Amino acid sequence: QVQLVESGGGLVQPGGSLRLSCAASGFIFSLPTMGWYRQAPGKQREMVATIRHSGDTAYADSVKGRFTISRDNAKKTLYLQMNNLKPDDTAVYYCYVNFGNWGQGTQVTVSS
Repeated sequence: QVQLVESGGGLVQPGGSLRLSCAASGFIFSLPTMGWYRQAPGKQREMVATIRHSGDTAYADSVKGRFTISRDNAKKTLYLQMNNLKPDDTAVYYCYVNFGNWGQGTQVTVSS
């Protein structure tokens, strides 16, 4: 079955960087659109970044120029490089594949 396992979250100071990873199994990794979503306390889950089979990417306006989504098809791993982090980026980050499957989430906290 489809499994998505995120890692790489943690506590970082404003202006810092983190790289999230999502290890995938149970499907042909290179084919579907995948993405990163996040949910802050008291807010709805929102799209952060997506990447298509073609490599085309899309980003939320709030993260453009700071976050980069990528995928390593050989390693079956999705990444989210997050630079210049801000307190508003604090949330649980989820990996998603467009079959409707979600990972368990990884907490990112940006605070001094």
